[in-house]
Amino acid sequence: MLETARLRLRELTIDDAEFIVAQLNDLAFIHNVADRGVRTIAAARAYILAGPIASYRQHGFGLHLVELKDPRVPIGICGLIKRDALDDVDIGFAFLPPYRGQGFALEAARATMAFALRRGLSRVVAIVALHNTDSIR
Repeated sequence: MLETARLRLRELTIDDAEFIVAQLNDLAFIHNVADRGVRTIAAARAYILAGPIASYRQHGFGLHLVELKDPRVPIGICGLIKRDALDDVDIGFAFLPPYRGQGFALEAARATMAFALRRGLSRVVAIVALHNTDSIR
């Protein structure tokens, strides 16, 4: 688990399936990242098992659930991803609409980069759609 002043980042579990359905079906996520086709709780559990949980086991890192410390409310995802198409590890994040524009992404990304350094990763890249000026910022 990672902590910042306002946030807690932890590994995703299948119990987070309801949140994952909301996050992956957010229109901004679909527009800026991808449509993962996850529409049901069962599909979200399968996504969590095949993606983040498999990554934790294989690489020792993956996407984390980002939640507020108080109250404990899930607000987004942020973490490290090893993609087959990239030589480097990629940092990725997405937040639900009510939690954008408040510095949570930057706070979570900084904690994730500190984690990457502790894991011995010398280089982390970020992929962003050219039209996604908020993420570029």
